[in-house]
Amino acid sequence: MRYYRKLLVLLFLSIIGQYAFAQNGLNIIPLPQSADFKQGTLTLPKRVTVYAQSADERNVASFLTEWLKQYGKTAVVSNNKASLIYLSSANSDIKNKEGYQLLVGSTGIKISASNGAGLFYGLQSLMQLVPMQKMEALNIPHVKITDQPAFKWRGVMLDVSRHFFSVAFVKKYIDVLAFYKINTFHWHLTDDQGWRIEIKKYPKLTQVSAFRKETLIGAQQLLKADEFKYDGMRYGGFYTQEEIKDVVAYAQKRYITIVPEIEMPGHSVAVLAAYPKLACKPGPYETFTKWGVSEDIVCPSEQTFHFFENVLAEVVQLFPGKYVHIGGDEAPKTVWEQSDDVKKIMKDNNITDVNKVQGWFNARIEKFLISKGKQLVGWDEILEGGITPSSLVMSWRGEAGGIEAVKHGNDVVMVPNQFVYLDYGQNKEMHSPLEPNNICCYLPLEKIYNYNPLSKDIAPELQKHVLGTQATLFTEYITTENKAEYMIFPRILALAEVGWTPAVNKNFEKFKGRLGQQFPRLDKRQIIYRIPEPEAAKSDKEGKKVILLSSIVPKAIIRFTLDNSNPDETSDVYTKPIEIPKGLNLKIKASAFAPNGRHSVPLEIAVP
Repeated sequence: MRYYRKLLVLLFLSIIGQYAFAQNGLNIIPLPQSADFKQGTLTLPKRVTVYAQSADERNVASFLTEWLKQYGKTAVVSNNKASLIYLSSANSDIKNKEGYQLLVGSTGIKISASNGAGLFYGLQSLMQLVPMQKMEALNIPHVKITDQPAFKWRGVMLDVSRHFFSVAFVKKYIDVLAFYKINTFHWHLTDDQGWRIEIKKYPKLTQVSAFRKETLIGAQQLLKADEFKYDGMRYGGFYTQEEIKDVVAYAQKRYITIVPEIEMPGHSVAVLAAYPKLACKPGPYETFTKWGVSEDIVCPSEQTFHFFENVLAEVVQLFPGKYVHIGGDEAPKTVWEQSDDVKKIMKDNNITDVNKVQGWFNARIEKFLISKGKQLVGWDEILEGGITPSSLVMSWRGEAGGIEAVKHGNDVVMVPNQFVYLDYGQNKEMHSPLEPNNICCYLPLEKIYNYNPLSKDIAPELQKHVLGTQATLFTEYITTENKAEYMIFPRILALAEVGWTPAVNKNFEKFKGRLGQQFPRLDKRQIIYRIPEPEAAKSDKEGKKVILLSSIVPKAIIRFTLDNSNPDETSDVYTKPIEIPKGLNLKIKASAFAPNGRHSVPLEIAVP
């Protein structure tokens, strides 16, 4: 027994930080900057009065009202300052526009902020203070939380071009992003494989470009060209302008800005399928049925500028946010090099490098966007053709593009693929049959969590140009909404903390404990998140190897096998440390079976 006590201490010392905050009730993600708990709890009565006067206060009060209904409570919005819950969006002492202060005491609850966003985030923290189960008495610990984000830009990108997702899914996604204080939704609406937004001036974009005749089967990067096979099924879809307006309004109520992405000049095969006259060489073209990069891109002609200006004129009317993303990535110049029209453009504008033509193209588009009160955003390839001082760069091919951009004085959002691309795998075994198909690499939760957007190669005086970070989900192989959720969750919660919590305050072991407490919340939202594998600790004892297993999933059952088979519902239940005689070589496989009926992929432990 003494030995096992020591072993238990060994394991739990490594993960005890996970549960430190749980003891005080602070299971909040992202982690607040400061929280001071006091003795006692506040029990909310059946009828709760809420002080809310301004438009923002009443908006936040509407979310508070819906939340209280889950606990059988009725909220009444009042102009009585003595109300049990007091909402204030006009606290001038809180300088950060998204900062807030949450006070819970014996006399009531007060959430203060300098505007609506901060007030909304204070409510999200209040909701996370309360356990999930319904109860007659809603008990909230006495606490003072003072909080604000580390970064202005805390985003996610969803690609709906390769695979289309419903309005209902997008709204469900926005709800969860808002709950974890993510404030930017980058909507990748157009690409070679599909155009997803209605443009009234160009109806063929939704009649032709929004659909492809078939789709490649399997992982393209693992196939030779002569092995390509297609499913033979027409695929596509698009959002009407009314649907776009609905989603934008939905996001605005949750203080999320939507950044539309309209790809140009590359990733434009779908455009050429509908309007081949925009190409440098004769068509015909068809919406791309495979993945990767196409050499067919729009020609930088006056006709093309006229087209994109008309498109953007409609886009900017639909999206009230500051930013419009034009892509700008992966635009091969092969066709441009052979084009007489491009050669004339180069001659007329004293351009000697065809790659610089894209910079000239971007500058013209940017001038138009500025005239509409918008700011251009592009992937880091826009640096190659030269950028204006007002362009915002998303650095995805590592951090080098972002580092270069801030030296020019440009703002950047750090999205390095090796740290934040959620289409990357979650299993050390690439293309594991136990996981959804993925495009590349291994990106575990911990690697995302430990990312710091403030690169050590950026001088302190230039760090102000790093607006933040965002996770990115390209969907070549994400064919369903359930698969999208599996790839996004729970990794997006790690990203939420990267964007909100200063790096010096982050601790992955403590985060895991708080993460486990979020799984019941994801269950309630019917999110198909990835169940984390069990964790293991090894030690030696009297000629034996001892394996101790644990799970961060609340009330999970761990099942294991010793015969190299994958655990299922019939496998042995882990109830005590597993002892393996020394000299015996085998592989333990252990899976966590969650209360929601799903289970993790196996953790494999080689012994010895």
